[in-house]
Order: sequence, then C-alpha cells, then structure tokens
Amino acid sequence: MKAILTIIGKDFTGIVYRTSELLVKYNINILDINQTIMDDKFTAMMMVDLTNSNASFTEVVEGFDKLGEEIGVYIKIQNEDIFNKMHRI
Repeated sequence: MKAILTIIGKDFTGIVYRTSELLVKYNINILDINQTIMDDKFTAMMMVDLTNSNASFTEVVEGFDKLGEEIGVYIKIQNEDIFNKMHRI
C-alpha cells in the first residue's frame, strides 16, 4: 500500500531525521519526497510504500501522531487513494 506523509511546522534541525527514524522502525520505504522551507516554516510531503511494513497502518498512524506531538509539528499519514480523493480539484 502507498501512503502520503505530510509534515508541517516550525523548522528545526532533525525533522527529516526523526521522521526517517520512524519510517525505518516500521520498515517503510520513501518513494518520493518534496520539501520546502519558507521563512521558518517547514513543509514536506512524502510518498511512502508500506508493502513491507512490520506494523499495521493503525500503529503507523499512531506512531506519527505521537512523534508530531513530541517534536511539535503536524504529521499526517493517509492512504494514497484517500489522499487523492480528498485533494481532487
């Protein structure tokens, strides 16, 4: 399954590192990544592949929710199909 991971928040050293650390823990592969820093605001979107993940999607969602709270940024992971339906123009 593919999913879209979105990160938004105040820029600081380690956002990508901490996010990647959790991806590695869950054995989730990054297929594509786009990030931008505007002033002190960090935004990133990743397309990730959960095919070989060692955790359920619910565990992954909860893990990223917890990480977002810990580091003070918004992190959301959504199934790619749901993301595409929500963002269709």
